[in-house]
Formats: sequence, C-alpha cells, structure tokens
Amino acid sequence: MQAFQRIRAADAKAMMEQSAPQIIDIRDAMSFDAGRITGAVRVDNQNLNDFMNSADKATALLVCCYHGNSSQGAAQYFTEQGFAEVYSLDGGFEMWKMAFPDLCEQ
Repeated sequence: MQAFQRIRAADAKAMMEQSAPQIIDIRDAMSFDAGRITGAVRVDNQNLNDFMNSADKATALLVCCYHGNSSQGAAQYFTEQGFAEVYSLDGGFEMWKMAFPDLCEQ
C-alpha cells in the first residue's frame, strides 16, 4: 500500500504552481474561517463522506492542519481510502502563513 508523503511548504507551493492539487484543511471552523491556504476546503467528520464521494482520487491531495501533526494521520487515512498521491503539509497552516502570506485567504 502506498503511504502518504510529508511535504515542506516551499515544495507544496511549487507543486501548486505546476498542477492543481486538492487542498483540504482539517482544522476547526473558527481557525479555518480566520485564514487558510487559498483554495483550501475544510473537511471534518460532518462533510467527510461528501468530500470522499466528490473528490478525484487520482488528483494529488494536500492535507493541512495547524502544525503538521494531525494532518499526518488524516493523510494516512486518505491514502487508505484509495487516493493515489497524498501529502501532509509539514508545519501546517502556521508555517504556510509565515512563508506565503500572499497565498492565504479569509
């Protein structure tokens, strides 16, 4: 079975410039609403099934959390659900917003 890969913010940015990965954010609603990676979709237990049914499992999936810890478990889950290419963002949104504030939205 394929395992997810950890990815640094700079490498994730380069991937986003070359292709259009699906970006999901697993943080709580208040944190997500306060700021997120541009184009990210919030996924939690309430909308997980909807996401799974509508997602393209052949398109790269970038999973983001607060600091890059919780996203590893989520990335493993999505790998087990048949997503072909799954990445966990090292440092999470906190690292991303410091490195690329212009690539964030509210």
